Amino acid sequence: MPITFNANEALKVAERIEGNAGAFYRKAAKLHSGERSKDLLFKLAAMEDQHQETFSLMRTQLAAAEKEPTTYDPMDEELLYLKALADQHGGEGSPTAADALTGKESMEQVLRVAIDLEHKTVQFYTGLRDRVPASLGRDKLDKIIAEEKSHVVQLSRELHAARGKA
Repeated sequence: MPITFNANEALKVAERIEGNAGAFYRKAAKLHSGERSKDLLFKLAAMEDQHQETFSLMRTQLAAAEKEPTTYDPMDEELLYLKALADQHGGEGSPTAADALTGKESMEQVLRVAIDLEHKTVQFYTGLRDRVPASLGRDKLDKIIAEEKSHVVQLSRELHAARGKA
């Protein structure tokens, strides 16, 4: 029997991923010397923080059915599992991506990494969406996926602008 999730669990994962993504951009900003680059990276971190707040607000507005547990969890290990899932999915907000930053990356390289991470995150949420029954809030995953796709578009614009200024 496949593992299923509810919207509450998916949004907890999304909140964690966005928090980790903000940390990625803040670390990149601290490692960059150019004022314009720092400003952009801090702006991207703030965007991730805002998305984290959006997903948190969405979670508070869920119907009772969308919070209904899908598994028996007598040891209350769900949150630990969800944190591990968020940290190890390999996309946006992956702590290993932030750890890999050395400060030698150009702004273009940071943006390319960020776009790649966003693409992986869209794939991750698309797979997760298939594990959330409609009755448990699958439509919330559609909103998360749309938000992540908008990140790709925004980062692509920034990459195009960075290339023009290089």
